[in-house]
Amino acid sequence: MLSSTHIHIRRFSLEDAESLLTYQNENKAFFERFSMERDQHYYSLLRQQQLIADWEQKWKADTHYQFGIFENENQRLVGTISLFQVVRGSLQSAFIGYFIDYAHNGKGYGTEGVKLVVEYSFTRLKLHRIEAGVMPHNIGSIRVLEKAGFHKEGIARKNVKINGNWEDHQVLAIINPAD
Repeated sequence: MLSSTHIHIRRFSLEDAESLLTYQNENKAFFERFSMERDQHYYSLLRQQQLIADWEQKWKADTHYQFGIFENENQRLVGTISLFQVVRGSLQSAFIGYFIDYAHNGKGYGTEGVKLVVEYSFTRLKLHRIEAGVMPHNIGSIRVLEKAGFHKEGIARKNVKINGNWEDHQVLAIINPAD
């Protein structure tokens, strides 16, 4: 577990499946504006349990690290954050992605979570570079990344399919200062 002023992050366990399902259902319309299409099966307890089991295998394989973001005060799940497409060898890089509960947007939880994951990535995983892609109109998410030390690198044209449309993404990155 890694913690900051208001939140802590930790990997998910199967005991978190129900709270993860509640979190996904409560934020379905909000999250789908920024994520890939998900079928109805995604919003089931079984699917959330399968995802948690899959994340555990990927964690062990050093290819994907999935964390829950929890409020310190009441232990409520308020977000998810992941390092994915971890590449070793001469790249030592990964992508970062996160979602914050709509009701908790604007409280700084995203920035705190990103800072914790970046620190973990650089100190424990020894990554050199972390990259993020954000739709240019998602100003809040771009600000989260910039507050965490990411810099803009350019626009990736028609980079990710969101709600059936290929969307441009602002590319941001952070480099391990120890490298």
